[in-house]
Amino acid sequence: MRSYVVGIFALLIVLVVILCLTCRYCRRKRRKDMLLIKRLKDEAEQAKKKNKKTMKKEEKKKKKEETKNKKKKGEEMKLTTKKSEMDSANSREEEEKKRDIELGLEDIVGCIDNNTNVVEVFSFEIIVASTNNFSSESKLGEGGFGPVYKGILPGEGKEVAVKRLSSKSGQGLVEFKNELNLIAKLQHVNLVQLLGYCIQDGERMLVYEYMPNKSLDYFLFDSRMKELLSWDRRLHIIEGIAQGLLYLHKYSRLRIIHRDLKVSNILLDANMNPKISDFGMARIMELTDDIATNTKRVVGTYGYMSPEYAMEGKFSIKSDVFSFGVVMLEIVSGRRNNSFYFSDEALNLVGYAWTLWNRGDWLELVDSTFFKTSYCDGNALKRCIHVALLCVEERASDRPTMTDVISMLRNNNHDLPTPKKAAFSTGSEQVEQVSNSNHSVNKITISILEPR
Repeated sequence: MRSYVVGIFALLIVLVVILCLTCRYCRRKRRKDMLLIKRLKDEAEQAKKKNKKTMKKEEKKKKKEETKNKKKKGEEMKLTTKKSEMDSANSREEEEKKRDIELGLEDIVGCIDNNTNVVEVFSFEIIVASTNNFSSESKLGEGGFGPVYKGILPGEGKEVAVKRLSSKSGQGLVEFKNELNLIAKLQHVNLVQLLGYCIQDGERMLVYEYMPNKSLDYFLFDSRMKELLSWDRRLHIIEGIAQGLLYLHKYSRLRIIHRDLKVSNILLDANMNPKISDFGMARIMELTDDIATNTKRVVGTYGYMSPEYAMEGKFSIKSDVFSFGVVMLEIVSGRRNNSFYFSDEALNLVGYAWTLWNRGDWLELVDSTFFKTSYCDGNALKRCIHVALLCVEERASDRPTMTDVISMLRNNNHDLPTPKKAAFSTGSEQVEQVSNSNHSVNKITISILEPR
């Protein structure tokens, strides 16, 4: 009996142990299952979040692409609209240009007086052939109007100079007509001769007699070439310019104010005879009108403009007299008017000449090449400087007329008045005022497209 009890008790112990082990195993398995479930849930959540991020990125990318496409389409539409507007504007501009040219041509032809020698109308083909299709070898130079070419007329073999209006030029149809109409009515040995013109296919060209020796500045301001300008030759050039201006102011059918007289606008023929050129800025005045005329449109070249014209817009025949005085001083000295810009001696050549004259050292102004190349008449030199200083006096009313100038240059027995204060000779305030006006420095000519 006792052994039976012990056996049952041992069996119970074994069962308890087995149960405990079974429970422990179940707990472990349950824990593993829970961890697995949790890990699966976490992975599922991470995958879900990742999918959301991917979807958001794709949505953003899609939106960006849509925005980009919209912008691109908008830009394309704008470009298309702009292009169509530009095309229409260009077509309108071309039509207006053709109409202006046609009207300008009629106006030009209608304005040429019947009693004047009619200028020839050249075809574009003839101009192209004569200039070798505007080749660089034929190009003589370039001014405010545009490039100038040497040409040889087919058949005739005559040499001509062709001024071609540049598309970048500040000058336009008004200046073109102005120069053509004026020169067609002017005939003088000291004015450049107009042979004809061409208006075709948007081209505007003026055809002049050819000047083989170019312009005066080509010789005057070159250290080697200026030696070819003896004193007698320079005096001959001065007198020729004076005769041309006198004709414009007094003896032509119209009283012409040139407004842009300078050495680069003085051309020289084969015999070194001077001829005044470039009448694009010129103005017509009544022959009986001696009163200065006002203009809001100041055009010309700084250094050659009179003070009343540069600062107040008043011009008269005395404005050209001032420019002539500056040209005379440049011819005598062989120096540019603006070559003293950074000098402590004077503001410009006019001021320098005025200072030397008052000191009695006028001989220092004279170009030294005179004494190397030929005999120089000291009295004639002094007289020229004296007359030039009378021409550049500050007040227009004090300046002589071109009639007086020629008389003073020719008559050595004629007593000359004492020169009064020269314009722009002292102080910087005046120069600053002038520098703020609408004008150009040295050779550049201003042109504003407004009716004259």
